[in-house]
Order: sequence, then C-alpha cells, then structure tokens
Amino acid sequence: MSMWIKDVEQFKEQSGYIIDGAWYPRVTKIVDIKSKPALNFYYGQAKSYAEAQAQTKKSAEEGTKIHEAVEAIMKGENPQFDRLILPSVTAFKNFIDFQKIEVIPEHIERRIFHPDERYAGTIDTLATINGKFGVLDIKTSAAIYRDYNMQTAAYLAALGREFPSLSTRWILRIDQVQTCLKCGATLRTKGGREKVKMNGSKKCGEDHEWSETKGIIELKEFPFWRDDYGAFLAAKKLWEWENDYWLRQAGYLR
Repeated sequence: MSMWIKDVEQFKEQSGYIIDGAWYPRVTKIVDIKSKPALNFYYGQAKSYAEAQAQTKKSAEEGTKIHEAVEAIMKGENPQFDRLILPSVTAFKNFIDFQKIEVIPEHIERRIFHPDERYAGTIDTLATINGKFGVLDIKTSAAIYRDYNMQTAAYLAALGREFPSLSTRWILRIDQVQTCLKCGATLRTKGGREKVKMNGSKKCGEDHEWSETKGIIELKEFPFWRDDYGAFLAAKKLWEWENDYWLRQAGYLR
C-alpha cells in the first residue's frame, strides 16, 4: 500500500484505465513492480531526490515530444517540433527512407485491454516490417532494457484474439548524442543532465572535442514472447499483492 495515495479514486487514475465501464490496471504500472537497478543507480548518483525527480520529468517530456513527432511522421504528416529534438527526428526520417514501416493510423496510440487477465495499455502502434505484422514500441532511452519485453508481450497477448496474424514485436529506440572526435566518448544530454560515456581505454580527461548532436536509431525484433508474457503475469501477481488494499477498494480484487 503506497503512502502517496490519498484515496481509491487517485489510485485508479494513476494506475489504470476505465474501458467499457470497467477499471483495468495499466501494463506499464504493473511492470514498474520489477526492480530497475539502472534507475536506482541514477537516483543514487543525483545530488538530491528532488533534482532526480525534476530531471526524470523533463526527460519524459522530451521523450513525449519525440514520440509525438515520430508518430505524426508515420501517419504521413509533416509535424512542427521543438528544435531540441531535431537530431532524433532527422535520424528517424533518414531511417524510414530505407526501412519501410507500414502502419494504420487507427492503431497509433490505441488503447487495448485483455478481458481475461484484466489489464490494459496503450500501444504506440501496430506495424508491418519486412512482411511481418507485430507491435512496434518506441523508446527514447539510453539502451533497450529487458523490461520492455514484458510490456510488449502483454500487448501481444491482449491483441492475439483480434489479430491472429500478429506474430512479433519490435523496440524502436530513438536517441541523440554527441561524440568526442578525439577519443570516441559520447555525451548524452537529456532532462537537463549531461552524461559522458567513455569508449574503451582512450581518454581525453576534461579536454573532449564534441561533434554536433546526431540522432541514433536502433530497431530490434523480439519474436519469441511467451516466456516474457509469463514473467509479466508473475509481475502482475506481485503487483496485485503489493496493492491489495487499493485493489479491493476499487472492486478489482474480492
């Protein structure tokens, strides 16, 4: 039971969606029950919890801008966007010049739910890539983390009845960095936080010579999803145990 929840309505709003009159917990909220060592390390390195929270919020806002621009481009639109994300958007435009991604606009940011396992979520889109039909999830993270597999497996399972031909899923990671022209280190600025990642044994100390910011596109397919779905259902059981009090208040557990 979270000390930050004041009543069941706040819990329901923060943790799920109402679909056809019934409340369902969100996939992303359920997956949050899993420990995230990288995130814990990030908070531990911050000057304060408040600073880390502010950077996380700003980072999420930047990620949302990239999501919105990329999804608009996939719809065939020519969106206006913040110049801050220009490298990411440019890299995506160049990427889809040679990697065809077919989407149906109605499936972009579509709310879905699983009536039997009783969870809901919002997919970024369904897509056909290289003749395969699957879930495409867009991330603006520094890496592709294994947690994403649980999330996308839950989406696949929820959509399986509607789309029997749905067979795979992809993570499309979009990021932007500067590279040191002397040692190959990278500088990633997100959420107002600068992070330098060294490249092997080469070092410049503080004397880096940074390139212009360039976008990074990484598309990775994860066709085998059933083990990940089993992990998601286990996480869901733990999340229900952790939030038993509020879930009973919401009428979700009896």
